[in-house]
Amino acid sequence: MSNLLNYIKNNNQETQRLVGIKYEQLEQLIKQALVLHTEKQQESQASKVRIIKKGGGRKVKLSKEEQILLTLTYLRHLTTFQLLGIQGEVSESTANNIFNYWFPILQKLLPSSLLEQVKKNASDYEIVQEILTDYELIVDSEEQPRERPSEYEEQKKITLQKKNHTFKNQIIVLPDGQDIVDIIAGKPGPSSDINLFRESLKNFHPHQKFGVAELEYE
Repeated sequence: MSNLLNYIKNNNQETQRLVGIKYEQLEQLIKQALVLHTEKQQESQASKVRIIKKGGGRKVKLSKEEQILLTLTYLRHLTTFQLLGIQGEVSESTANNIFNYWFPILQKLLPSSLLEQVKKNASDYEIVQEILTDYELIVDSEEQPRERPSEYEEQKKITLQKKNHTFKNQIIVLPDGQDIVDIIAGKPGPSSDINLFRESLKNFHPHQKFGVAELEYE
């Protein structure tokens, strides 16, 4: 990710092609995301009983800016966390953990998915649902491993899920992949791709057509 970050800094005009927003917007997004990150960390530290001294624990290899870039790269290109991990020189599960940490933060700053933008207005929602039936929407769903949490309570939450340390992510996009129609991220496993897809069907017109991206099944 450091190579991509350096490339963007030296080739500002390529930013929109790579992450979907202009360079100036990326700079502003990173600044705002870091503010929300700091607030989130402060809230977490205030409510947590510390068993590891401050500054202890596993060191994160990627900078915060690189972690944000990794998250944006996934949303832009719908690639796999394996490839993101290779690009960022981190493990597949670490890439997935980074995404699931930063995605909720970026959700507050980025435009929401198409359906989320119109849900508050019932008439607009129905119109958009009808318009979308003209397209075969593309569904990309993946199950990714997550590293075992170090905190006891977090370990217990995951262990209760049949010791299946995974997160499920699903993105539904227009055929050209440029616009996100609906997204589910960080859904705790175990949960099959088809069940996740069925859960999202309630958001669409009964006659909506869907296609699938190149999914990987284990």
